[in-house]
Amino acid sequence: MSSDEIHALRIDRSLPRAPQRRSPIRLAAGAVVTLVLAAAAFTVYGLITSATPVDVMRVVPPASAAARGQDPILQATGYIVAAHRIEVGSKVAGRVAWVGVEKGDLVKAGQVLVRLEDQADRAQLAQARGRLASLEARVAELTGGSRPEEIEMALAKQALDDARARHDSLRARVQSLRKMQDLVVLGPRQEQLDAARGQMAESRAAVNYAATQLANTVIRAPVSGTVLERAVEKGEFVTTSFAGERGAKSYVAAVADLTDLEVELDIGQSDFAKVRSAGRALISTDAFPDRRYEGVIARIAPEANRQKATVQISVKVTNADEFLRPEMNASVAFLPSGPTTGSPVRLDSTPAVITVPATAVRDDSVFVIVDGRAIRKPVRVGTPGPDGVQITKGLVGGEDLISNPPRGLKEGQRVCPNP
Repeated sequence: MSSDEIHALRIDRSLPRAPQRRSPIRLAAGAVVTLVLAAAAFTVYGLITSATPVDVMRVVPPASAAARGQDPILQATGYIVAAHRIEVGSKVAGRVAWVGVEKGDLVKAGQVLVRLEDQADRAQLAQARGRLASLEARVAELTGGSRPEEIEMALAKQALDDARARHDSLRARVQSLRKMQDLVVLGPRQEQLDAARGQMAESRAAVNYAATQLANTVIRAPVSGTVLERAVEKGEFVTTSFAGERGAKSYVAAVADLTDLEVELDIGQSDFAKVRSAGRALISTDAFPDRRYEGVIARIAPEANRQKATVQISVKVTNADEFLRPEMNASVAFLPSGPTTGSPVRLDSTPAVITVPATAVRDDSVFVIVDGRAIRKPVRVGTPGPDGVQITKGLVGGEDLISNPPRGLKEGQRVCPNP
């Protein structure tokens, strides 16, 4: 084939292309794929938004607690906090010269925590005291009046004799000198004395202010308690501003009375009515599961949390001891009204245990329902028994337990009890 013939077989791409028609089979296949994807998306959305039915049981508290009439009407978890945490600030700005406490130290009210550099404050106090002494001497001088020598010099006796000799011509002069004598005898004018006394009072106030500023360089504990935080080191700068300047600290230490503790809880709005009907509470911690503490509702937040659909409640621990620490997680069982124990005691000679179905435990954890969602709780599993397995840590009683979690159940997944 010649080159001309080959050139004639080439396609001219400059010519307009004829429109392509899609096959009816391809159109039908595309529609099917679209429908399948839409159905899958709808199914996934339904799985996400709908609640999964599960078998639910109420966890029975330990027998010893139930025997004392302590069946909870609601159980919730939260954190232990100091009822009154005080961040001790400074009344004056300055550089830290000495720190006298460490984290965890017990302190008494009035005990010195931190000292600031005070050289400039001492100099200002000395200056103010010197000015006050000078003004006090001036007031004493004005109050004492003129000395006899001054009076004698102001009106010499010879001048008076000469004036009398020239009585006719110098009568006016004599009267003028006598008036001058009267003024000198009277001493300074009252206005001068009042002004000097005013300056002395102002100087005394300046001395008091300088002394107060010097005293403020010594920072003391406002209450007796435990040092939760040591916020400064020697050489750091402390400011009186709340936010603190660049490189400066707004407080030097945090102190709290650890015998005054509370448990902060976020209660779902659907359970709020149960809390209001509770008369008291039983508190336990994961750190010491065999100890129980009495509690009472101290405060209920005036506003609910819109995003979380919860209300914050503070439960005061009425018999706190050295075993409790701020920021520990705690479980609170709200109980009907009844007598309190008065002290943290063991309910049995052995740690309190709870029995749950063996099917409820998966990988040393269980699922409980909180606000309509599955929440995983780690537990310590004890010996198995005819009624199930013992849980020695992680549950206190009153929880809504998923007795047989479905395969693939996820943390936070929406669930609902089986009808």
